[in-house]
Amino acid sequence: MEIKGKIIHALPEVSGTSKAGNLWKKKEYVLENTDGQFPRKVAFTCFGDNADKINLQVGQTATIYFDIESREWNGKWFTDIRCWRADVEPEGGAAPVAGAPATSAPGAVPPPPPAPVGGDDEFPF
Repeated sequence: MEIKGKIIHALPEVSGTSKAGNLWKKKEYVLENTDGQFPRKVAFTCFGDNADKINLQVGQTATIYFDIESREWNGKWFTDIRCWRADVEPEGGAAPVAGAPATSAPGAVPPPPPAPVGGDDEFPF
């Protein structure tokens, strides 16, 4: 999936160690999409290696490519939006600059996102 908009918040990087002993880190951003009648804000996460590869700044216009996953924990459901690629549009409105590895040809299907590090036991949810 993809969405385009302006980065309105860049939260500090968070890191830690999973129950399995694996190190993890993530960066969170908020994008505002102004397509349509009402602006929509979307919070998303760059996790693991993507936290280093994708470096977005407040005020940049970007197209983010992401996966959505929901998980149940203790009877509650949590939804995670993980960005695996971001194309940043320069201020002049020229061609996008890749924030992560791009596809080989225009219009080509993007590669699948990398598998999560450490499996599903990294978080309690």
